[in-house]
Amino acid sequence: MPTQPSAAVPRVGVGVIIVRDGLVLLGERMGSHGAGTWALPGGHLEFGESVEDCARRETLEETGLLLQTVSAAPYTNDLMLAEGKHYVTVFVQATANGAQPQVMEPAKCRTWRWFRWNAMPETLFQPLKTLVLQGFVPDGTA
Repeated sequence: MPTQPSAAVPRVGVGVIIVRDGLVLLGERMGSHGAGTWALPGGHLEFGESVEDCARRETLEETGLLLQTVSAAPYTNDLMLAEGKHYVTVFVQATANGAQPQVMEPAKCRTWRWFRWNAMPETLFQPLKTLVLQGFVPDGTA
């Protein structure tokens, strides 16, 4: 087991799998751990916040999209030793309004693009990569 500072604790992340026309929305990360990888909209669960509320808040903050439906999906448990981080990521599957996603946080995301689940970029953010390796396939993407 790796040595860790006594104050180090796992963080809870929420990843939002937005499905539209059989495609999922991914953003190219910049400026934080995982820079240069492709990730779902999402972020940290705040104290007292529900997973659904976090998914709605983070999606709006990052993409400008309003979520319509939100349902539970699997979770992953990722130890990112190089960054000294440990995340449990709770995923949700969602649909959004018909607007096009916008880069709302240009210091954190270069672009948003739609991909087929089975044809995503090779450089996936670790929690998403783990989810794919677990064999999960979102509804409406097959």
